[in-house]
Amino acid sequence: MGSVSSAAPVRFLKGHGTENDFVIIPDPDGTLDLPARTVARLCDRRAGIGGDGLLRVVRSAAHPEARGMAGEAEWFMDYRNADGSVAEMCGNGVRVFARYLERAGLAEAGDLAVATRAGVRRVHLAKDGDITVHMGTARLPDGPDPSVTVTVGGRSWPARNVNMGNPHAVAFVDDLDHAGDLLAPPAVTPADAYPDGVNVEFVVDRGPRHVALRVHERGSGETRSCGTGACAVMVAAARRDGAVPAAGGTPVTYTVDVPGGRLVITEHADGGIEMTGPAVIVAEGTVDPDRLVEPREADRSNG
Repeated sequence: MGSVSSAAPVRFLKGHGTENDFVIIPDPDGTLDLPARTVARLCDRRAGIGGDGLLRVVRSAAHPEARGMAGEAEWFMDYRNADGSVAEMCGNGVRVFARYLERAGLAEAGDLAVATRAGVRRVHLAKDGDITVHMGTARLPDGPDPSVTVTVGGRSWPARNVNMGNPHAVAFVDDLDHAGDLLAPPAVTPADAYPDGVNVEFVVDRGPRHVALRVHERGSGETRSCGTGACAVMVAAARRDGAVPAAGGTPVTYTVDVPGGRLVITEHADGGIEMTGPAVIVAEGTVDPDRLVEPREADRSNG
């Protein structure tokens, strides 16, 4: 496998979904080596391109984690958090990923399958520009929800445990400002509730079946939007409000405002969750890979 720090420039694009922004690296044959430190420098907003995460576009058949899905989905979304850590799923990222495939002539308006570490996700690219992602089903704890508490500063709230292919702790608060600056991960207890870390959502009501959130994404900090987080919030709000589509047989839809825009989330009677929202490609170019490696000691001494 080649290295991203080879002599050849690396092509990139920049996109966002409700201002959750991503560096996009086309690598159809899976030839690039992207270690965590390189991803982190690409996502650095001063020393790199800048983004909440990175989307590597790879053919499923060319990636060892996706070969088993190649029969269902030609393309695999190799998603990384801004710190370079690997993540299972990113809902806004899937929309931006699909938008890139459309722009590159690798997909057309209509239905598309995308492989992710959380499984294959079905996507619909509407002609009016919005993209709908079938996000799978939410996994809730069996039996009573285990006692999880989120703390910021001197305030604590009970949180609902919702898994959307990645883990979420959803806390309903009186004021979104109570979440603080979200520069550091909120404290979550018990400490072993989320051994691999957790995305934490703080939620307020805006109206009937209309909520707003702020989110701290593990490995990225506060972001302008989180697609899986919006889905987790919708499920938590619906259960709080007594809405269980599987029991009533009727879909339930919530509007979820995020700092970067608005998403519409629907949970169907079969448990399937759909998320609809925008996705935009804003720039493309090449990056000198030598600028993305750690500076040499000599360079540091000259700073």
